[in-house]
Amino acid sequence: MSKQLGEWGISLSRIYRFLARVTPIGFLWRLTFLNILVVVMVTSVSGWTIYNTACFLAAEVGDLDTLRQQLFNRTLLNYLWVLMIMVTFFGGVIHFYLIKRLIKPIRNLIRSTKELKLGHYPKPVKVYEKDEIGQLALQYNGLIEQLQINEQQRNRLVTDISHEIRTPLSNLNGYLLALKDGDIIGDKALFASLHQESNRLSKMIEQLEQLKEWDYLSAQSIVEKETFEIQPILLQCVAMFERTLEQKNIPILLEIESCKIDIHVVGIQQVISNLLENAINYYEGDGPILLVGERRGKDYRISISGPSKPIPEIEKEKVFRRFYRLDSSRSRMTGGSGLGLAISKEIIEGYHQGEIGIDTTSSSNTFWVVLPV
Repeated sequence: MSKQLGEWGISLSRIYRFLARVTPIGFLWRLTFLNILVVVMVTSVSGWTIYNTACFLAAEVGDLDTLRQQLFNRTLLNYLWVLMIMVTFFGGVIHFYLIKRLIKPIRNLIRSTKELKLGHYPKPVKVYEKDEIGQLALQYNGLIEQLQINEQQRNRLVTDISHEIRTPLSNLNGYLLALKDGDIIGDKALFASLHQESNRLSKMIEQLEQLKEWDYLSAQSIVEKETFEIQPILLQCVAMFERTLEQKNIPILLEIESCKIDIHVVGIQQVISNLLENAINYYEGDGPILLVGERRGKDYRISISGPSKPIPEIEKEKVFRRFYRLDSSRSRMTGGSGLGLAISKEIIEGYHQGEIGIDTTSSSNTFWVVLPV
C-alpha cells in the first residue's frame, strides 16, 4: 500500500511539472487541478469499493431477485456518481479558496519585488501568520528596511564627504596652481600648511573607513567581545599621550578603579584616545585633565574632564553627529574632521550597548562613557 502511495505521489509530481511546462495557468490553478484530480481518484476508489461491497451484501444477505438486485445496483451507482461529483466540486472550491488565502502573502512579495526591481522601495508586506510564509515576509521586510538604511547612509556620507573635502582640496589646488604659475614662492611655512591640509585629508579618509567598519560591526547579530581588566587599558591609552602632555605642559590626574568588563578592546582604546585627544586639543585655562574610572552598580563609568570653553546646552547632542563642529575654523586648525566623536558614539552605543554623553560647567567639559559590566 505504501509503495502504491509513493508511486501516486511521483505521478502527481510529474503531472504538476507537465502542467507547469505546457500551460500558462498559475500556481493556484495548477494546485487546484491537482487537488481535484486527487479527490476524483480517492472518491473513485472509495466509491468502487462501497459499490461492490454493498452489491455483494445485498445479493448475499438481502435475498433479492434479479430485477430488484439490478435496480438496487443502478440506484446505488447513481447515488455514488452524484456524491463523487458533489465532493469533487465542493472540495475543489474549498481548496481554491483556502490556497488563495494561503498564497496571498507570496503574491504580495511578488508585487513588492517587482517594485524593488523598478528602483522603488515598496511598503512593508503585511504578515498574516507566523508560519514559514510569514517568516519569509518578515525577513523580506527586514531586507527592504536595511536597503533603505544603507541608501540613506550612503547618500548622507557622499554629501558630507563632498562638503568636507571641498575646502582642503580647494586650498591645495589654489596654492599649487599659484606655485605652478609663479605667482607665489614656496617657503617653509607654506609647505608646512600644505602638508597639514594633506594630512587632514588623509586622516579624514582613515576615519571614514573606521566609521564604515563600526557601522558594519554594529549591525551584526554576533558581537565579538572578550573579558578584559579595564585599568591597564586606560593606563595604556594615557601613556600614548604622555609626550604630548609634557610638550604642552598639561597635567593629568588618574582615578581608575579595577574592574573586568566584556569589551572590544581596540574599540574602547579608540574611544578613550579620541576623548583624551579632544581634551588636549581644546584645553583652555588651568588645572589638570582628570580621567576617572569607577564601578556604578551594574555599569562601569569612564569620564574625562578638562578645562575648556563650555559647550552650549543645545550643542551637546550635536557634537556626536558626523562632521559636526562647534567652531569649524578652530577645528580645522587643530586637524579635526568632526568624525572622532561620531566614531566613539558608534562604538559605545552601537557595538557595546552602552551610553556616551557630555556634562558642562562654566569652565570645563566632561565626556563620559557608561559600559555594562
